[in-house]
Amino acid sequence: MAARIGVGGIFIECNHFTSQLADRAAFERSERLCGGELLARNTGVLGGMMSVLRANDCEPVPLLYASACPSGVVREEVYDALKNVLLELLNNAVQLDGILLCLHGAGAAINAPDMEGDLTRAIRKRVGDEVPIVSTLDLHAHITPELLAHTDVLLAWETYPHVDAFKTGERGAQAMVDILAGRLKPVMAMAKVPIIVSAIHGRTQQPGPFADVMHEAKRLEDSGTLYSINPILVHPYLNLPDMGGGVLVVANECKTDAVDAAKRLAWRYWENRHELQPETLKPSEAVQRGLQIEGGPVLLIETADCCGGGATGDSVHTLKALLAEAPDQSAIVPVVDPAGARRAHAVGVGQTIQLRLGHRLDPNWGDPVTVDGIVTRLSDGAFTYCGGIWDGRSGCMGPTAVVEVGPIQIVISSNATYDWMTEQFDLLRLDITACKFIVAKNPMNYQQAYTGSMKAAFVLDTPGPTPANTNALAYTGMTADWFPKKTGVTIDEPTVFVSRQRDLTP
Repeated sequence: MAARIGVGGIFIECNHFTSQLADRAAFERSERLCGGELLARNTGVLGGMMSVLRANDCEPVPLLYASACPSGVVREEVYDALKNVLLELLNNAVQLDGILLCLHGAGAAINAPDMEGDLTRAIRKRVGDEVPIVSTLDLHAHITPELLAHTDVLLAWETYPHVDAFKTGERGAQAMVDILAGRLKPVMAMAKVPIIVSAIHGRTQQPGPFADVMHEAKRLEDSGTLYSINPILVHPYLNLPDMGGGVLVVANECKTDAVDAAKRLAWRYWENRHELQPETLKPSEAVQRGLQIEGGPVLLIETADCCGGGATGDSVHTLKALLAEAPDQSAIVPVVDPAGARRAHAVGVGQTIQLRLGHRLDPNWGDPVTVDGIVTRLSDGAFTYCGGIWDGRSGCMGPTAVVEVGPIQIVISSNATYDWMTEQFDLLRLDITACKFIVAKNPMNYQQAYTGSMKAAFVLDTPGPTPANTNALAYTGMTADWFPKKTGVTIDEPTVFVSRQRDLTP
């Protein structure tokens, strides 16, 4: 008889330093899948899960899968509603042999700061200790003892930029198959060190300080003595106790092996801490340096306003610098400003317009700028992701306009969206190769999006809830010293916590 595996999850990366909250509409714009819609997924993590389950004669049983663009914390009533639907479907599924989840690991709700820990605890309470729970995670997860206590296997993505969503889904489903076949009796150890840094130097392709740890982890994993080794670069824009990066190890029965490997690799991560810190420039200085470079595009990386890290995308700090320092240079600048987009749509293409843009969704980080320009393009903002986490899924910028202020093209959207490649600019038929400057509001994906075209990239020091330098934020959750808040902080050894070893004999 085919094993019945419940499949679902709630997937969102949250930010405690922005004033916005994730509401119901945030999930409706992205994914809220049940029944046949969930089973039909053939890309991303869910697609990888379905592929392996079906290849091994397992029956995937759809629960609820909901995802949203990174944001502030999830509203209490929204999280409760999603959680309750998932649990109700779980109850109605009758007998399940396993639970397979796609989670992020850096979710937070108003009433559940450790959202994944809360959700897996509720699921464990329903299914008991005899049913294995396996979950995939982002490698920017905040892994807590609670999450580890209620799951049997956690597997994180191995690439950043994240190009292995499908493969990670396959790995998660294979772990479930191995448990049910009796080949895997899992025990997990998480070793954590107090490093809270941005993702600027978090790429997994060598060379790089995080890539160094990932490379060694996969070398050890390939030796065959450990089931899975997962370096974790924690999402730094949560404000919770005991945060830090490190390494999660899944071993087959032997807890000592898991602990030893996790501690050894987490120590290597700690030794690379200074290389994980980025160098930044003020926007005006970056623009001046860019002017000294022949040709373009020159990338201005305003990571402090990263929608993919939970920011609203409404910063205009770099726009102000371009208007002041290089008003005659061609540029593309994105800003999320629904009121500005509505006004541009009302005025129409070819019409002049005066707008007061920026810092209205999250006004804590700056003041708006007044611009006079011409509306040159209008769009409904619907595009399709070409790869990555949401490969093949629709993105929704909402009503969107391009307003030209001289040669500077301002892309004004209504909703924050995740940057993968250049899908948003492609929708609007913007020629990125003809620009002197492009403002990119992400810490990593710009490297793949503009490979072969960018002449230089400068990481900016601007105010915002997702800064390149975490010292710019006022963490209240962390009580102990951490790097880089205290560059001279020392540790005796990584902090380690271990999962339960359940009897999962089929």
